Amino acid sequence: MALIMKCIDGFQEIFDKNGDPRTRNWPLMSSPFPTLLICFSYVYLVKVLGPKFMENRKPFQLKELLIAYNLFQVIFSTWLFYECLMGGWAGEYSFRCQPVDYSDHPTTMRMVHVCWWYYFSKFTEFMDTIFFVLRKKNEHISTLHVIHHGCMPMSVWFGVKFTPGGHSTFFGLLNTFVHIIMYSYYLLAALGPSVQKYLWWKKYLTSLQMAQFIAIMVHAFQLLFIDCNYPKAFVWWIGMHAVMFFFLFKEFYTQSYVKERNRKAKSSMRDAVAAAVTICTPDQHIHQNGKSATNGHAKNYNKQSDYCVSAEMNGSTLHHRRVD
Repeated sequence: MALIMKCIDGFQEIFDKNGDPRTRNWPLMSSPFPTLLICFSYVYLVKVLGPKFMENRKPFQLKELLIAYNLFQVIFSTWLFYECLMGGWAGEYSFRCQPVDYSDHPTTMRMVHVCWWYYFSKFTEFMDTIFFVLRKKNEHISTLHVIHHGCMPMSVWFGVKFTPGGHSTFFGLLNTFVHIIMYSYYLLAALGPSVQKYLWWKKYLTSLQMAQFIAIMVHAFQLLFIDCNYPKAFVWWIGMHAVMFFFLFKEFYTQSYVKERNRKAKSSMRDAVAAAVTICTPDQHIHQNGKSATNGHAKNYNKQSDYCVSAEMNGSTLHHRRVD
């Protein structure tokens, strides 16, 4: 225990010595351990404690709460996006190289404050998963979902602690924009079936997420090839996070849409083949005039057009299906 406490004190000294003094005394910013504890508690809650609590209970109906929550997230994300723009990305910041400004200039401090609020927003997003647990939507609590939400507060903490502003805030700019669209979708979905039928664009949200991470990768890793007064450690930190999340979302997209589409296509093909086999049995005897009678039905086979026609004896056509 003494060794552990010594290590903790050593880390704390590094954080105090190298951290940004402007954010040192802000809520949850003096040490990474409270944030780390909250993240681990979230994972335990949504993967173990929550499902166990709901095991023998009926799912909660949270329609009004979901509408209010998603509306709040749309407004919150819109405000964060606007503050990122006003804090520098609307004109002062360079997309090529933007060092961190450690001054107390009002515009600079505006960006520092929005960095902290962006960090705080990662805790509010825990409610996405908690609502899944309470509604017993455990199939939505995927590894991707938990890793994404569980890692983000700790990742953003380092940015607010050491580099609140500058090049790395491009991540927040894009992410808040994506969240405006994402939570708008969730808000519409929460309104019920009358609106849900128009939400055909769900899969494009995942595509937008992947495009976001590609842009963040390019934006971060460009600093490996140009001279910029920005810590290389954070270039790798942000860039590798984008790489990890890109491949996680890509795997989710493949499993949810590509493989599911292929599965449905194969299922439809099997149904079509089964129907064709039922209509044109291989042991059916065909006379020279192309007709035969079996079980009160007449079977016609048009060899030239490869069509199978099943007709009642009264001549009415029941099926007309192409045999591939």
